[in-house]
Amino acid sequence: MNTKLLQQLCLAMCVLASSVINAQQQDFDAVTIEALQVRDNIYMLVGSGGNITVQVGEDGVLMVDTQYAPLSEKIIAKIRELSDGPLRYIINTHHHGDHTGGNANLRATGSTVVGGNVGGDITDAGAGAQIIAHENAMLHMIAPPEGQEAAPSEALPTLTYFNDKRDMWFNGEGIRVIHEPNAHTDGDSIVYFRQSDVIATGDVYVTGLYPFIDIASGGSIQGVIAAANNIIDLIIPVYGQDGGTLVIPGHGRLSDMGDVINWREMLTIIRDRVQDMIDRGLTLEEVQAARPTRDYDPRWGADTGFWTTTAFVAAVYQNLSTPQEGSL
Repeated sequence: MNTKLLQQLCLAMCVLASSVINAQQQDFDAVTIEALQVRDNIYMLVGSGGNITVQVGEDGVLMVDTQYAPLSEKIIAKIRELSDGPLRYIINTHHHGDHTGGNANLRATGSTVVGGNVGGDITDAGAGAQIIAHENAMLHMIAPPEGQEAAPSEALPTLTYFNDKRDMWFNGEGIRVIHEPNAHTDGDSIVYFRQSDVIATGDVYVTGLYPFIDIASGGSIQGVIAAANNIIDLIIPVYGQDGGTLVIPGHGRLSDMGDVINWREMLTIIRDRVQDMIDRGLTLEEVQAARPTRDYDPRWGADTGFWTTTAFVAAVYQNLSTPQEGSL
């Protein structure tokens, strides 16, 4: 691998590690959990970390992702404003701590549905909410890439799937958990609430930053584009590209089809620009100097912080120079 490229990608992973430390040090007392009603029984919770999706109904509560552990009491309090039913299910869209940090705390407040003789034979069979994730997400929680923290055992998924999807029925609607391979990571899931017509995407789609391609965890630019295409295929707009199916991103504002299409087109154009430069023999330094993201930087770029434009271009360059198994 190009030495400069390796240095930049190592820097990106160091920034990831420091972001975990900073998350532990930030003032969570100052964070307020806000709830936005997306549909009749679907809410988006915003605080610090990834957006949380909450579905409430007669069967209880289902939530997608859990933000950071120090925010758990605030998250529980906000959920209790929406429903007094038991927390039954937690779905993790991937393994990163800003989406799974509250797993253990929130799981402990819930209970699992058990039937038959199980409840009598195993006294604690119903203790704790069930945590669902793709198998690869669980494996990364157990043995994360360098710079990322392992999750405690009580925060690990209690149910995993390893194929393309997992279907479930809860609160009167079908819910499809869909694996998006080699996108943000190799363990990403999007969650489609079919009757409510809402999609929770995790970090395969965000609204204010270029996608964090976690190469160490199997992420790729091709997979992020494929995930965007899959999300678009699920969306039915009211008119043109507006309204209809609503999309809750991993970070950022509530979206619809037009937003995801703009995201997909931006990623596709940047990928094609970088691929063309690679085909012409340009080095990473030359590609970055050419600024293939320049017309999109005002919307999605960043010069400082966790994930910079420089790190994004370096990740795309590596992906396209050495395609991963499973990428397009």
